[in-house]
Amino acid sequence: MPRRTKEEALETRNLILDTAERMFSERGVAHTSLADIAGAADLTRGAIYWHFKNKCELFVAMVDRELLPLDELMAESIDAREPDPLGRLRAILVQCLLDIVQNPRRRTVIEILVLKWEHTVDMQPVIERKRDNARRTIDAMQRALANAVDKNQLPDTLDTAFAASFLHAMIVGTVTDHMAAYTPRALLDDAQRLIDGFVDMLRRSPALLHLPQAGTGLA
Repeated sequence: MPRRTKEEALETRNLILDTAERMFSERGVAHTSLADIAGAADLTRGAIYWHFKNKCELFVAMVDRELLPLDELMAESIDAREPDPLGRLRAILVQCLLDIVQNPRRRTVIEILVLKWEHTVDMQPVIERKRDNARRTIDAMQRALANAVDKNQLPDTLDTAFAASFLHAMIVGTVTDHMAAYTPRALLDDAQRLIDGFVDMLRRSPALLHLPQAGTGLA
């Protein structure tokens, strides 16, 4: 394929994704069809289907375009060569919260994920993808916490699997509440304080430590 044709195809794909993002945000996913997106983008339905076989595939591509770079950031806190994995994890989580206010596209995509799509049968692949993303994120958090334990930044008795699930739930809850209430200044002002509070719990909360084994006689 000639270089110019590849560039045009990429431009068309990005136009479709940009248009879908805007229309999903305005109307909700269930009330937006591929024909609606084609019309708003001044494209034929054939142009849409050349890039995406259905709305579900388009939706996944829209989400991945914005959220996959976060995986690369998380990898830094997992690297055994990182001298400050807890600090790195903290910085990543703070930036994730700040991006919701400061990065309009990321905010829109997260808002669609949180508030503007329905768990319908035709979107089942998205539901599975969302679950898989959550599992991968929790696994990455657990590995980052384990790295911090190895660097003596967290208690060696920390239940990293439980703590990672707890941390993920706290972040998702914070984002969901923020999206529902739309209070950008509060999140912008409090992002560091929120994450520092979570980190303090990781360091100090007895509830996040491994439970005593049955029969050990430990309280």
